Amino acid sequence: MRWTSGSALLVLALATAGCGPAPQGESRSGSEGLTAQERPAAEPAREVVADVASGPAGIAVTAAPGVAFNYHYAFSLPAARISAAQEGHAAACEKLGIARCRITGMRYQLLGEDRVEAMLAFKLDPTLARQFGKEGIAAIQKAEGTLIDAEITGTDAGAEITRLAAERARAQEELARIDRELARSGLPASERAELQRQRAEIAQRIEGARSASSEQRESLANTPMTFDYRSGRAVRGFDAGAPLTSSLDLLAASAQATLAFVLGAIAVLGPPALVALLGLLVWRRFRPRVRRPKAAEVEASD
Repeated sequence: MRWTSGSALLVLALATAGCGPAPQGESRSGSEGLTAQERPAAEPAREVVADVASGPAGIAVTAAPGVAFNYHYAFSLPAARISAAQEGHAAACEKLGIARCRITGMRYQLLGEDRVEAMLAFKLDPTLARQFGKEGIAAIQKAEGTLIDAEITGTDAGAEITRLAAERARAQEELARIDRELARSGLPASERAELQRQRAEIAQRIEGARSASSEQRESLANTPMTFDYRSGRAVRGFDAGAPLTSSLDLLAASAQATLAFVLGAIAVLGPPALVALLGLLVWRRFRPRVRRPKAAEVEASD
């Protein structure tokens, strides 16, 4: 066989391509094609470490079409910084615009000295909800606060919409059948009245299914999110859960409770005790003096 220069170049190119590294897409697809049992142990370990390192805010909610999510976060931070944190979250929502974020509720309660509870509720574009929550948590951490509770719940709104659509279709078929019955001539009055009653009931069911379906679509289009704030201690220079910190906090709380009890006892028992003391002094000053008989008078009487 005679080799041409073109054939030699083609063979050289194929050999070079075969010896080179595999394309990135091919190496990745080979790993993704394995089942959960066939994957190397190192891959899930890396995924778990990534989730743990990111904390509660890094929990990735799987994008599930037809699922309506509801986000709830609770924060603990110094009482003096709750108002500013709440205002910052409200400003972040307003910055997104009312088409993508709306404030639906707000509460701020001063329950006592250094005791504050507050709430801020939003409705967000579903595609922005998770990122908005992460940024909200970051703002709390900058204010020396902590995330103490995070809850993300979901309802299968898509399945409910499908069920309501099927129910409405069946009701409309029944409604069409009743309309055909009512269109017949010579229908007895009692039977006509019963058909009209059934028709009104079915029409009410159809309207109820339509309203419920609209509510489910609304839940898919707008994701509720709630921020709860409560006063708590600021972040210390050392672990807040350490025994020394806990002991100091217990000592301060015990001293405060003891002082409050003593002041309360003085406030309750002080006025009656003062009145009793004044009464005793008056009685001692003006009590009747009883003259004691002398010894001579005693002997004379004997």
